Amino acid sequence: MSNGFSPGSKPAAGPDPTQVQPPSLWRELGLERAPAPSYSQLLQQLRHGQGPQRIKDLELSMAQRQVTVRYADGRRVQVPVFNNDQLLLRTAQEARIPLSVRDDRQDEAMAGLVANGLLLLLLLGGLALLIRRSAQVANRAIGFGRSQARVVEAEAAVPVRFEDVAGINEAKEELQEVVTFLKEPERFTAVGARIPKGVLLVGPPGTGKTLLAKAIAGEAGVPFFSMAASEFVELFVGVGASRVRDLFRRAKEKAPCIVFIDEIDAVGRQRGAGIGGGNDEREQTLNQLLTEMDGFADNSGVILLAATNRADVLDAALMRPGRFDRRIHVDLPDRRGREAILAVHARSRPLAAEICLADWASRTPGFSGADLSNLLNEAAILTARREQSCIDEQAMHDALERITMGLTAAPLQDSAKKRLIAYHEIGHALLTTLLPAADRLDKVTLLPRAGGVGGFARTMPDEDVLDSGLISKAYLQARMVVAMGGRAAELLVFGPSEITQGASGDLELVSRIGREMVTRYGFSSLGPLALESDGAEVFLGRDWLRAEPHYSRETGNRIDAQVQQLARQALDQALSMLRPRRALMDELVDLLIERETIDGDLFVAVVQRTVCGDEAPALALSRTIS
Repeated sequence: MSNGFSPGSKPAAGPDPTQVQPPSLWRELGLERAPAPSYSQLLQQLRHGQGPQRIKDLELSMAQRQVTVRYADGRRVQVPVFNNDQLLLRTAQEARIPLSVRDDRQDEAMAGLVANGLLLLLLLGGLALLIRRSAQVANRAIGFGRSQARVVEAEAAVPVRFEDVAGINEAKEELQEVVTFLKEPERFTAVGARIPKGVLLVGPPGTGKTLLAKAIAGEAGVPFFSMAASEFVELFVGVGASRVRDLFRRAKEKAPCIVFIDEIDAVGRQRGAGIGGGNDEREQTLNQLLTEMDGFADNSGVILLAATNRADVLDAALMRPGRFDRRIHVDLPDRRGREAILAVHARSRPLAAEICLADWASRTPGFSGADLSNLLNEAAILTARREQSCIDEQAMHDALERITMGLTAAPLQDSAKKRLIAYHEIGHALLTTLLPAADRLDKVTLLPRAGGVGGFARTMPDEDVLDSGLISKAYLQARMVVAMGGRAAELLVFGPSEITQGASGDLELVSRIGREMVTRYGFSSLGPLALESDGAEVFLGRDWLRAEPHYSRETGNRIDAQVQQLARQALDQALSMLRPRRALMDELVDLLIERETIDGDLFVAVVQRTVCGDEAPALALSRTIS
């Protein structure tokens, strides 16, 4: 059996509205659609209504001006009537039909009153909200000139101490005297000494200037106000100066105290610099700061501590004694300093027993405190990703390469491109090993890095050169020869027509070093002349507007010729050193392709055994690998 419709069966018939049905059935089925009578028909039905047309009763609505008619069969219809219709009343009375009157005007009046009350409440609520917002804006406008400094009270516990700051011992000693000034001022006032009004911390980014300020706040035990210089300057004129006044007023109330302004070069730049005379609002702020530091008003007990890495752009009036009495240089840490910084950051990280912090301090020359902190943090992230319990040497190696060279890309497949890159990097690494004045080779690898680096030969700068800051002519020439090693290897192996653009970065380095040797250091036939400087116009756009050189066009042509000569000499020397060692290059390239990475010590050992002539290259390689 099927419940659906089939052609041979007749569906169950429902009520058909077209068929005549009894009135009771119409009402039960909800199909009643009786039309309402007109006014005249209503009066006629009142007088002569019989059967279904007989009216049972009436209900008159005064507010809606209509009458509800109920017939004897139960039907109900509504008929509009006139206001105060006397005819309808007399007709219903004569026909003896009950008529009731419903006065709903009071209900409508009450509903209107409620609606008006709700509208009034809505208006009052909106008005109250506007008044409240206006009051908030007014309060902000009144407090716009107040300083936004964060205050650390003397009783508050600042977790940073001098023992948490490592690698900058000289700066710590200078600032420890400032702390002693605040704790025991009578020791210095007894001999006529006065507390310094300002201390300026100058150094490269990431060397720990802000960390030193936090250490002072933790050691001094006095109120500490900290604020960024950019928070003084706003769009409205006079706000910065007002905030400076408010800051020093609050500081004097809590004297002795320390006020720390970070990145003070944002507000302390030279006045009147730049196109159009500079920013008037910034200059007003600077003038107010100069007055507060050393003006007619006494400012005893308030020490201004500021930090910047652009001391060359600060206004001369700000730098004079009486305002910033001390200027402390926070330089990059040396090897011992880096070891101490690594030890501080290693307190909260589990290190494997095989890790020697002294070795890693030697492998990170030129790193700041922030760089070293980032190194250990990246190593900890890699350790957690590998689901290990402590940081090992491999994690440190990978973190260092990730910071210095970038993320590791997919390894190259064995192809002509991989062999070309191998010869290029072996050229750099081999010259680094052969030249006595060059840097020490750390590793050479074919593992590519994100950003288009197919491989690299990493060197470690000489620590003595970095610490002393004295660079010899032999060292610069060795760097140029090493940089030309990749191009020289391509020329020897593949010929002049097959060299690639892979040496573009090396050529830029050679050009820069050669120009500095000629124009700044006097390492050329032009003589001991400083024809250019490393200064730049920081206000007019050092990358857009360049000052005219102080030498003639003829001298400029001679400079270009000297730079070209130094570059050619470096390439010729690289070719002359690599040409007789072609067999060694082939062996090293095969080893590099096989292992993809060669450690610097292993590479140097292979080269030394081969260059000394004690063993054949292949035998030296096999013994060293084993």
